Amino acid sequence: MTEPAVPTRADSLTVVSRSGDELTPAELYALLRLRVDVFVVEQECPYPELDGRDLSPGTRHVWAATSDGRLAGCLRVLSEDRGIERIGRVCTAGFARGTGVGDLVMRAAMELTGDAECVLDAQTYATGFYARFGFRPEGEEFVEDGIPHVTMRRKG
Repeated sequence: MTEPAVPTRADSLTVVSRSGDELTPAELYALLRLRVDVFVVEQECPYPELDGRDLSPGTRHVWAATSDGRLAGCLRVLSEDRGIERIGRVCTAGFARGTGVGDLVMRAAMELTGDAECVLDAQTYATGFYARFGFRPEGEEFVEDGIPHVTMRRKG
């Protein structure tokens, strides 16, 4: 059996964005599967992935897919109080790491959020990645699910 082609550049991917109430069952399944594969299995963080927010009309999902339909990376944007947008569940499939897919989905999220203030809880090792999009650390480092994190904010 031949392995599917591995993307070599982010520009070979298709970016999709949908609100929670627009997702098909297959799209939701693929998003949840990637997030569980990365966060729960790979990073060994058992946490309540099903938090009741994925299907909300105000939740926006962004993902990048290969030409053969595999999910290469994804994130979600939640509308919080006072017009603040929360970016979370940012992850890249193992086969697509190093291809720029994280940058691709974050750029799409920045287009979605526009000038709104945004917040995220970054795994500490990834703060440099988020800084490229205007996010700055605030507060002290904290441990969530056994992994050091820091809250980062981008002012609108």
